[in-house]
Amino acid sequence: MADKTKDPRKTLATRSLSRRDALKAGGQLAGTVALMAAVRSAFPAGAFAQGMGPEIKKATFGYIALTDSAPLIIAKEKGLFAKYGMPDVEVSKQASWGTTRDNIELGGEAGGIDGAHILTPMPYLITSGAVTKNNQPLPMYILARLNVNGQCISVSNELLSTGTKLDASPLKAAFAKMTASGKEVKVAMTFRGGTHDLWLRYWLAAGGIDPDKDVQTIVVPPPQMVANMKVGSMEAFCVGEPWNAQLVNQKIGYTALTTGELWKDHPEKSFAVRADWADKYPKAAKAALMAVQEAAMWSDKPENRKELADILGRRAWFNVPPVDIVGRTSGEIDYGDGRKVANSPLVMKYWNDHASYPYQSHEQWFLTEDIRWGVLPAATDTKALIGKVNREDLWRDAVKEIGVAADKMPAGKSRGKETFFDGKVFDPADPEGYLKSLSIKKIVA
Repeated sequence: MADKTKDPRKTLATRSLSRRDALKAGGQLAGTVALMAAVRSAFPAGAFAQGMGPEIKKATFGYIALTDSAPLIIAKEKGLFAKYGMPDVEVSKQASWGTTRDNIELGGEAGGIDGAHILTPMPYLITSGAVTKNNQPLPMYILARLNVNGQCISVSNELLSTGTKLDASPLKAAFAKMTASGKEVKVAMTFRGGTHDLWLRYWLAAGGIDPDKDVQTIVVPPPQMVANMKVGSMEAFCVGEPWNAQLVNQKIGYTALTTGELWKDHPEKSFAVRADWADKYPKAAKAALMAVQEAAMWSDKPENRKELADILGRRAWFNVPPVDIVGRTSGEIDYGDGRKVANSPLVMKYWNDHASYPYQSHEQWFLTEDIRWGVLPAATDTKALIGKVNREDLWRDAVKEIGVAADKMPAGKSRGKETFFDGKVFDPADPEGYLKSLSIKKIVA
């Protein structure tokens, strides 16, 4: 077929346009340009590329006052939700992870939330009905990981003399002595079966301390950790920043270890939404994910760390001094026991080194640990559950849309075998073998 754009008759006709016709055509072109500009204004950037933008402009996402919520907060503060066609997104503070769960159950259209910055295992526990009202399953999707590293286990100054660090075993005798004197030994985490619970339990068990028999494991919301240790409510806790740094700055306790020392570059929080919301508004889910991913990239740039700390510290978000945030965000760790580290390789990451990609092999570890401690039954079909909840396909689609090349994405869904500080190896292809290798556990049939 001939190429019409090279038709000499058409070229001649174009050259012979009258001045009046040319002016008329120019006016039409100007109108078209103006129309396109108006459309771009209404549906900016990536949203325009999605076929006239998302189905809705508003959604409500929850967050807890923890540094790893930064991608959601920065997406709001920097206008990235608006950039992708969702200017009315609300990022709503939640009092606790229990409140987050309750508001997810309620849903955004009923005054709750559509999704959240959330402990990675929670979408699985909610989807399976393990932690919902009347154990009613509520399907959720994990769209992205929000960070790796960045949590800590802190210990009261009363136990500083034990020298407890990565090895928890020195606490065994101290806890036994406390118990013998009639004191109830308490260690705190933020949600049963959540990441902080699993880090704390792994650390204690590796040191020969049974978290279900030798101590009382209690739930305390992250922002209340420091105040509770100040009044002597617990001997140790596991939580994210900035609360560990604040504890040291207030000279109430010390950081025994960062969780990256337990497992280097371990997965932590996720960005997850109700499955019915994402299914109903797929373009909105993609737009929100794109905004959060661009915010993760911004948050990982060293030159933005001070501004990041200033933003998070504001009364509207965390209401804490930025000094409690900026140090550890920059890899500077004052453990509070004399140890100080600069440029830690275990700094929290939001995007770099595939930090935001939700590896399915990591989901397998979380579910296996929740089976280990009786949060999920041993018969749980973990592979099927991961297939329902983990939407790494949506992650790939969204980051491609914002310009990430295929060769910059993870090659597969698994990061392979993972090695922990005590020498234990988790093979995602053999979770049963991993469970058998653990001496302290509580498995429910």
